Amino acid sequence: MVTKPETLVGATSDDQRIIAGLRAGDEVVFTEMVDRYNGSLVRVAMRYVPSRAVAEEVVQDTWIGVIEGIDRFEGRSTIKTWLYKILIYKARNRGERERRTVPLSALAGDDSAPAVPTERFRGSDALWAGHWATPPRRWDGDAEERLLASEARSVIDATIAELPLVQREVIALRDVSQFSSAQVCDLLDITEANQRVLLHRARSRVRAALENYFDEQAD
Repeated sequence: MVTKPETLVGATSDDQRIIAGLRAGDEVVFTEMVDRYNGSLVRVAMRYVPSRAVAEEVVQDTWIGVIEGIDRFEGRSTIKTWLYKILIYKARNRGERERRTVPLSALAGDDSAPAVPTERFRGSDALWAGHWATPPRRWDGDAEERLLASEARSVIDATIAELPLVQREVIALRDVSQFSSAQVCDLLDITEANQRVLLHRARSRVRAALENYFDEQAD
């Protein structure tokens, strides 16, 4: 006998439909969930593990976790948030196992370095001190077309892969999976201020890598 949760505080009406379907073993509802989220789950998982094949295994484990845990889900968050919490937990564990031979110092990265080089801003003795000396490049016209090219996407992926773990998590959830800042804070158990700093650092490093890529293409 399936017992209904006492509260579904964070669940939408669509969530409640999905929860009821999953608890009833409705394959159509489960397939709907897989079609809706599987691609995004794989992309996020790839930020933790060394290959797509391993990421797909993590996602498979996530769906098993959904099936096994749905009767315990209380609906205090959206079904999407709960799903990604399962993914992140499993991806972190799998990623740690895959990287056990890598020194922890290499995984941490240098998070003390400025997100944007200081020489790109005007000095304290200059007019408009602290403002851009070398502003970000506009990415319209030909640059916009290159940004959509597979090579540029590879630059983005490679740059994100080199970020410290929490920066990778934040940019993947915000810019790949389109979570709100509040949802990311809930998923990663971080403050709003911390989330903003991490996202800014991650996006700045991706932007810098793309600028270098565009400059090389222009030469």
